[in-house]
Amino acid sequence: MCSSDLPTTMRMLLGAACLFAVSLFGQKPLVEGNPASTVRVVVYEDLQCPDCAAFRKMMDADLLPKYKATVAFEHRDFPLNKHAWARKAAIAARYFESVSPELAVEFRKATMGAQDSIKPEAFNQYLSKFATDHKADAAKAVAALDDKALADAVEKSYQEGIARGVARTPTVLVNGDPYIETFPVADVRSEEHTSEL
Repeated sequence: MCSSDLPTTMRMLLGAACLFAVSLFGQKPLVEGNPASTVRVVVYEDLQCPDCAAFRKMMDADLLPKYKATVAFEHRDFPLNKHAWARKAAIAARYFESVSPELAVEFRKATMGAQDSIKPEAFNQYLSKFATDHKADAAKAVAALDDKALADAVEKSYQEGIARGVARTPTVLVNGDPYIETFPVADVRSEEHTSEL
């Protein structure tokens, strides 16, 4: 129960707990791997972040081939203010998720892979071309950048990350244990083997 009679620190902690509970029970995150798994790898990512792109390559090369049947890899948006088009990319990813989860994953992969060639002033053209190349409606994809509900979903994910202490990307939580900008694959192996599946 949140109350104004509680001390400020306690209200803040309860507010963070409420935000976390709402995000867990009110909206399903985009998941790669086994969504029913008890082993959860939560990835706070910025689609313009080079370290996130490196983590994405590791997911594709090492983690998903070995653990997609036994681990849930949850994507969370954490667009950093220093990146000019990261928030737009997160909103676009949310739009593609409403079309198809597979398309949303493909957009995240493609965007991180093309970071060096995407210019802030040409992001909408990049988005339009991606949509067209993947047989999605390019006009709807670009219009989605102004969709308040999608922008609010990205902001909610960002604020959830702040409440959980996220400040850099990628921040990866393996069953709640944080790894910031580095991620030892051995920790997924350890959690995967010790959790009841």
